[in-house]
Amino acid sequence: MNAVFKQEELPPKNLSDYMEFTINRYFTDLDGQPGGGLYTLVMQQVEKPLLEIVLNHTGGNQTKAAEHLGINRATLRKRLREYDLL
Repeated sequence: MNAVFKQEELPPKNLSDYMEFTINRYFTDLDGQPGGGLYTLVMQQVEKPLLEIVLNHTGGNQTKAAEHLGINRATLRKRLREYDLL
């Protein structure tokens, strides 16, 4: 895991904890400056590695990857094209 935590901070225990930690850090780093496009930023940062990991886990089998993700194969292929993963 690439995350670095301060000694007084407990490491997250699940994905929701990681998201809460990361989004709070994002707002802290903004230091009062306006942010924008957070939803798109988060989705891009999470979805691409998710697809890569699941495809790797399934040996590139898109049908199995789609099943693991709970989406249909056409949706998976669309997402793969969006991220240049085909």
